Amino acid sequence: MSARSKKPFKACTKCKLLVLPEEERCPNCGSTTFTEEWNGIAIILDPDRSEVAKILGITKPGKYAIKIES
Repeated sequence: MSARSKKPFKACTKCKLLVLPEEERCPNCGSTTFTEEWNGIAIILDPDRSEVAKILGITKPGKYAIKIES
């Protein structure tokens, strides 16, 4: 397996939610714009109590990219 192998998820460019490659619309925000250029994963279970969620601006539970590459 190479270091540049395909990632198992793509990230919504609007809210950073990680979704499966076959998703056409983000279930979180409704966006249709995705990228495979992302780094880091934050799994948010309780956004109201999570300091990480507050820093990242996340309001719904889910799996999110920490950084989207421009």
